[in-house]
Amino acid sequence: MKRMIPVLASILVLPMMAFAQDAKPLPIVPAQDAAVMAKLIGDKLTAAPKKARKVLVFSRCEGFVHGDAIGYAIKAFELAAKTGAFTVDFATEYAALTDKENLFNYDALVLNNTTHLKAKDNPTLVPNLVEFVDSGKGLCCIHAAADNFYDSPEGAALVGGLFDGHPWGGGGTWAFKLDEPDNPLNRTLKASNLKFGDEIYQQKAPYDRSKLRVLVSLDLSDENTAKQNGQKREDKDFAVSWIHTPGKGRVFYTSFAHDKRSFMEPARLWHILDGLQYSLGDLEVK
Repeated sequence: MKRMIPVLASILVLPMMAFAQDAKPLPIVPAQDAAVMAKLIGDKLTAAPKKARKVLVFSRCEGFVHGDAIGYAIKAFELAAKTGAFTVDFATEYAALTDKENLFNYDALVLNNTTHLKAKDNPTLVPNLVEFVDSGKGLCCIHAAADNFYDSPEGAALVGGLFDGHPWGGGGTWAFKLDEPDNPLNRTLKASNLKFGDEIYQQKAPYDRSKLRVLVSLDLSDENTAKQNGQKREDKDFAVSWIHTPGKGRVFYTSFAHDKRSFMEPARLWHILDGLQYSLGDLEVK
């Protein structure tokens, strides 16, 4: 009999989905906020799916829990699935990823603000993820997805970087620039004023701009953004979003989405949804 890994299929059960660090349940997205998100998403995503798509959203936290952002992201993906662009399941247990048969049922995996995932304690975790992407699948990494795999160089390389502090805290408003203004993943950001309140990470190795296509970075011509303390990179290369193509697959990462604000306004919400469709292979980037 085929082994089935339990997943959470609806945000209605969110109060029961807790995290390893402190067992606090996720907040329920208020109805009025869900209505705003539903209106922003509408009934169609940017790209038509090339075939039936399945997405797994994984939200386990062993470190800091971005509960607000995680809950709103789950709601956003649930609403996006209603457009018919994909079906979606939600999980927090390692077995959803360490069981290769289960993982390979999906076309893309979302690391939804996951923190401190333990590769050494779960020896099939990173090999499965690497093979998953190399085989032609997709990986969509949101914010704290870069705060994982300190015990696995291969896992960190798959994401593209490692968290090294956040001089740009969630209480401030920061300026951004588009490294690829005409990239379709930047279409909604291009139409915005490129100043957002968010918490932005700086990245350390394996981050390497020469191995990634950086889409968005911090704009240090803005005085307030440039003056923040704690900057470690001498090259002042503070990438925010990027893509890369390990093997036959596609990876999207963004440092946006520290909290619910990224899911309540169109520019960043659609940047993330388009990033997921890129990772699925439906939204093409030349």
